Amino acid sequence: MPFSLAHGGQAIQIQQTMTALQGLGLAVEPMRWWDETQTGDIVHYFGRMPADQIDFTHKKNLKVVMAELLSVQGSRSARQLRIQKCLSLGLERFAPRSFIASFNWNSYRLADALIANTAWEKHLMEYLFGADPRKTHVVPNGVEEVFFNSPPVPRGPWLVCTATLTARKRILALAEAAVKAQTPVWVIGRAYAENDPYSQKFLAFANANQKWIRFAGAIDDRGELAKIYRSARGFVLLSTVETRSLSAEEAVACECPVLLSDLPWARGTFAQGAQFCPVTDSVSVTAEALRRFYDAAPGLPRPPKPATWPEVGRQFRGVYEQVLAA
Repeated sequence: MPFSLAHGGQAIQIQQTMTALQGLGLAVEPMRWWDETQTGDIVHYFGRMPADQIDFTHKKNLKVVMAELLSVQGSRSARQLRIQKCLSLGLERFAPRSFIASFNWNSYRLADALIANTAWEKHLMEYLFGADPRKTHVVPNGVEEVFFNSPPVPRGPWLVCTATLTARKRILALAEAAVKAQTPVWVIGRAYAENDPYSQKFLAFANANQKWIRFAGAIDDRGELAKIYRSARGFVLLSTVETRSLSAEEAVACECPVLLSDLPWARGTFAQGAQFCPVTDSVSVTAEALRRFYDAAPGLPRPPKPATWPEVGRQFRGVYEQVLAA
């Protein structure tokens, strides 16, 4: 997805990965689809690469490293995952191959290496798609140095949430719970489109409840964002669907307490120090968890610091070396 069409964490992930690898001396450049003379050793694909493209890539003697975010699958219950597994096995056995090909499940078996953000996603790649455990690697996201280097300041009264104004981030549910719990929340972000109905509904609610909801739009200055995390009472993200939130890890790098939706990625990434809120439509239940977090935040233990992007780059280099040596 072009960055100009859908801003968000994946754009930062790709840009920072490229910068980290270049800092290690690797030659890294975006794939130029119009340039048939472009050369390289590895195609690092962010997403699910179509199986036929993997075949063409191999015919050019290039290796494929595929990194797909399994946000939806990673947020499903064990029962839902079992149903998905049974359905996919049935389709692969009985459905026409032309129909099955459109899902590109075989890409997980064709790629030379697979990148998972979390151990849970690694499990899903193997369980749902038949990925070879020997080819599946867990490489986390990194956090920019500006968040580690921001100086400590006294923490203020506001909880902060940095997210795109979209339904899966549950920004409106957070705002409704904050008003009910009387806990001030500062929301930072923007919608994918100005006329998006969900974001318009949130903005109307925020304008009507400015005592408890502060909305500042997006903040692109990373240094300014680090200062906000440093001065916040805590960080909150109550998504229904998520994979290793970059904003949550940026907040943790700034030693900010965090409250996250109780999903496998969050439990696995922040096994220590984070607080968790059930994913529910009940405003009262969410408000209770928010109030409890707000009151306890100053004394809560902080989760361990996340990796830096140079550390992540070194992990990727190790994967590349392994792939090329195979």
